[in-house]
Amino acid sequence: MSTTTDHPGHPATATDDGRALRRIQVGWYVNDWASAAFSSTVLTVFLGPYLTSIAKEAADAQGDVHPLGLSIRAGSFYPYTVSFSVLLSVGAMLLAGTVADRTGRHKELMCGFAYLGAIATMGMFFLGGDRYLLGGALLVVANLAYAVSVALSYAYLPGLASPDERDAVSSKGWAYGYAGGGLLLIANLVLFQGHDAFGLSEGTAVRICLASAGLWWALFTIVPMLRLPSRAGALPGQAVVKDEPAAGSLRELGRTLRGMRRHPLTLLYLAAFLCYNDGIQTVVSQAALYGSEELGLDQTALVTAVLLVQVVAIGGALLLGRIARRYGAKRTILGSLVGWVATLALGYVMPAHQPVWFYVLACMIGLVLGGSQALSRSLFSHLIPAGKEAEYFSVYKVSDRGTSWMGPLVFGLAYQVTGSYRSAIISLLVFFVIGFAVLLKVPVRRAIEAVGNPVPERL
Repeated sequence: MSTTTDHPGHPATATDDGRALRRIQVGWYVNDWASAAFSSTVLTVFLGPYLTSIAKEAADAQGDVHPLGLSIRAGSFYPYTVSFSVLLSVGAMLLAGTVADRTGRHKELMCGFAYLGAIATMGMFFLGGDRYLLGGALLVVANLAYAVSVALSYAYLPGLASPDERDAVSSKGWAYGYAGGGLLLIANLVLFQGHDAFGLSEGTAVRICLASAGLWWALFTIVPMLRLPSRAGALPGQAVVKDEPAAGSLRELGRTLRGMRRHPLTLLYLAAFLCYNDGIQTVVSQAALYGSEELGLDQTALVTAVLLVQVVAIGGALLLGRIARRYGAKRTILGSLVGWVATLALGYVMPAHQPVWFYVLACMIGLVLGGSQALSRSLFSHLIPAGKEAEYFSVYKVSDRGTSWMGPLVFGLAYQVTGSYRSAIISLLVFFVIGFAVLLKVPVRRAIEAVGNPVPERL
């Protein structure tokens, strides 16, 4: 008898399935590696200060710009634009998630939006002068596409590992993301610091750095295109749900949103996550703006600090993943939120023009950043009814990795009212306090059982 029989229980089949799963996992990790360049280089470091400086060039004597006839402070244009892009992306994510779950075309939609975002990001090379409206438009397109693409990638997580291994796989994905984003940042730091030696102006160097993130994103998206299956959510060897036509997806979306009310504990966890992670994402996306405008730090110090975040976050994601194995994901996340409160407090009292303190802040952010997000993602994957992964993760992605909207809105309003970025940064405490309190009340074991999923040993 042949040793390569496809009988379900045969060891050869198990070995083949194991190889297939590892291949899919690597493709998924590289997707994080690819898209993290947009999050780190564009959202976290270069675009905030650069777009703000362009808006200030276009501002009137009172320091205001007037997009769409509205009068706002030039310093608030970037956070307001981030919020606007996320509000637009909410509907796009929900609709794309519904279409993906209905048709089984998760990969095609994910990669399609990734390339849309990459092209918009490469278009940022053409920013300059007083073209703040062009910068705002490209940011809206790129951030919307990024949000949809990453939400669809999250839908693969339940099929990548067993319940007890999911925290580790999710943490490894975040580690890949920070490694990829950090590697590109090193190259961009060399370019930015040596722009004179390369015969470039500082503005041109920044625009090249922005465009490089789009190029990086586009090139490495080829790997998940080749390795991921079209449909997310099923382990190798499991039956695949038959694809359905995309027609009627809006009606299906309505049914999904109404059906979420049948899982109130999942919604309670989602409310906690949307709150505290909005605070996290606002700290990450506005840190460079805070460092440049309030602390008086130059672009080199900002890039170095964000690079520190990327490096420390690799270890932080893996470390908190190990802690979760012993103490459970929920308790580890709660501990990380305490760390975030301490980080905000340090940011508020930090002296200006002293980059060493900003580097300390960067290390604190990195230590809790990757782990809190990776564990939140894996914990939520247990709370999703089977077959609804993309739709539920589309709701989840409303406040994940650069797509938050409440935090930037509060941050922008606080600056609009007070004129102080210190007041803006401390206003974010409310998100962590409320998120901690709500998460504390979530009975995770009951929530997992309520959606019919197997319960992992450690919660």
